[in-house]
Amino acid sequence: MRYQFCQYVTIVDMNEEILSEVLFDHGDFDSNALTIGSSVVIYQLGLKQFDVVYDKREGKTARNKVVDIELDLIKKPSVTRVFLEPVRLIVGQHDIGEVE
Repeated sequence: MRYQFCQYVTIVDMNEEILSEVLFDHGDFDSNALTIGSSVVIYQLGLKQFDVVYDKREGKTARNKVVDIELDLIKKPSVTRVFLEPVRLIVGQHDIGEVE
């Protein structure tokens, strides 16, 4: 089955003040049936200025749980979105610079 993986990201400053909240789209993937509570291994997320990006440096993987599965029956063909547990990124602490 084809799933679209998404994750809410809250970007905060060093004082824990919320600067923005975004829905990061990990993309579409084929997978066996998923359930809430399943784990997914992906790259960690980081920041390039205020843009959420993958941190592809060595050893920077993360294990995230599936917290919700949404089936949109209005769209044709139907879309199944998988929401991973939300993350909080701190400006200045989660910046990855220009490393790809």
